[in-house]
Amino acid sequence: MPAPVGEPSQDAEAGAGPVGGRSTLSSLEDQLLGGPRTLTLAQLAERAGADIADVRLFWHALGLPTTSPDAVAYTDRDAEVIAAVMAARRRYEVSARTGVSLVRAIGHTTDRLVLWQVEALVEHMVDRYALDDTSARLVLLDRLSELAPLLEEQLVHAWRRQVVAIAGRFAEEFASARVASSADELPLARAVGFADIVSFTTRTAGLGSTALADFVQSFEMRARDVVTAAGGRVVKTIGDAVLFVADDAVTGARVALGLAAAFGAQTPVPVRVGFVWGRVLSRFGDVFGPSVNLAARLTAEAEPGGVLVDAATASLLAARRGQDRSEYRLTELAEREVPGLGRLRPVEIAQAGPADGA
Repeated sequence: MPAPVGEPSQDAEAGAGPVGGRSTLSSLEDQLLGGPRTLTLAQLAERAGADIADVRLFWHALGLPTTSPDAVAYTDRDAEVIAAVMAARRRYEVSARTGVSLVRAIGHTTDRLVLWQVEALVEHMVDRYALDDTSARLVLLDRLSELAPLLEEQLVHAWRRQVVAIAGRFAEEFASARVASSADELPLARAVGFADIVSFTTRTAGLGSTALADFVQSFEMRARDVVTAAGGRVVKTIGDAVLFVADDAVTGARVALGLAAAFGAQTPVPVRVGFVWGRVLSRFGDVFGPSVNLAARLTAEAEPGGVLVDAATASLLAARRGQDRSEYRLTELAEREVPGLGRLRPVEIAQAGPADGA
């Protein structure tokens, strides 16, 4: 009887048997790739009805290297997928640039996703079963065929929920006419901000690999929870910083204040926070524009545990505060020279006390 998922057998712990061997990998490939590798690159292109150059471009966009021309490295399922992609490009008149971007999005995201999941499972096995790192990876290889269907199901479910979520945001945004008014204006109105760990280099200088991984993971997970609970979305994490967006300025303020409260000046991992309401361009799973740069500069100017906004965002928040007695107070700070932006008068936003709402 096989060991339960994630639990190594006695042979695995002893390093015996086929764990991590070629037979395990071959079985996993057959399971996940839809069958054995039977096609060369040229045969793959012919089967898919595509040029070899297009197949190479598709494969590279996925983040995978193409093999030598004579290597038998591709499956019938690979040919089916490429053929479907090429047919869709022709049917919907999708440009090569857009097609590559869509494939690259999948490749980039799934590469990070699989690496994240594998490392989390390896860490679990090291801790749970007192294995060294190499043994844990070999045991995981032996268990991937059992785990893969569950991980795949979660991926598809999450993707569907995210598509529905973004469709809902589009519908609300178009209904409220918050779209760009001209072709030259950036298309999306968003609150965009950063939370940056204070003295990250100093705090992590003496950490080993395990402690550093725990530090970064703990910060990222907690920050994501705070952002999501407040109604915002994490765009990306950059080691010592989190970039977030929200659909309105008040929600942006709640996200920023939530992060400042969770990682305040007296906590073990304090952050500086800055956010701005403005227009952005969304591409490649990231956001761009002057407001992103301004938010980054404001973050660098903030005190540990503090939140800064620009004057325009503060005015918008002040107007909303007058309507709904919101939970924050605004304090205009002294004008200062900000690198790359010139003279700027930042405004500090803080959680309001009982007297502020009286």
